[in-house]
Amino acid sequence: MLEVRNVSKIYGEGTAKVVALNNVTLQVNAGDFIAIMGPSGSGKSTLLNVIGGLDYPSSGEVILDGRRIDNLDENALVDVRRGKVAYVFQQYHLLPSLTALENVLLPLIFCGTNGGVEKAMDILRRVGLEKRAGHKPSELSGGEQQRVAIARALVNEPSLILADEPTGNMDRKTGGEILGLFEQLNREGHSIIMVTHDREIARQAKEIVVLQDGQIVGKINSEGGGDKC
Repeated sequence: MLEVRNVSKIYGEGTAKVVALNNVTLQVNAGDFIAIMGPSGSGKSTLLNVIGGLDYPSSGEVILDGRRIDNLDENALVDVRRGKVAYVFQQYHLLPSLTALENVLLPLIFCGTNGGVEKAMDILRRVGLEKRAGHKPSELSGGEQQRVAIARALVNEPSLILADEPTGNMDRKTGGEILGLFEQLNREGHSIIMVTHDREIARQAKEIVVLQDGQIVGKINSEGGGDKC
């Protein structure tokens, strides 16, 4: 469903030149759950942003469902991503003045979808927050806020979920609950690419892709095999 072909991303020029990604190639199939890990500055978030069309590569190709997306303008990218790709970030990015239900409704409102309230409530029910639908973010715990953010990401029924350090602001127990939710979503057919610096969290995925200095230096499958890194 997704191919990243020989992608590089370079910021700046001359002595200020920074190579964030260096000839990265990656394939993601339907039903995959991939963790991308590596030290700070290794290019993890840059790769995720290029995959999702939030940033353009300096060279290479990104192909989503058979269509090249790295050369599209922003309006075309929005149309391609709609219903296919969703983001979950470390910072929840919920609007503080809106309730949980209203935050989940936002993507449906932007898309002009009818019957949005019922659909948004169904998604909140899936993440175990139907009883908190009327609460604003300040009235929710960190784990509950992340569940709202996940519900918002799911409401347009994406096939691919991109998660950037989704448990980074949580204690181990709450983070484990969120990871359990991602595992459930993967079993239901969603493909997931998750960025993390934590090896224990990465092990919840089916495959770990290790980045260092903008390059893939190893892959490990869920049974602990694969390339050494």
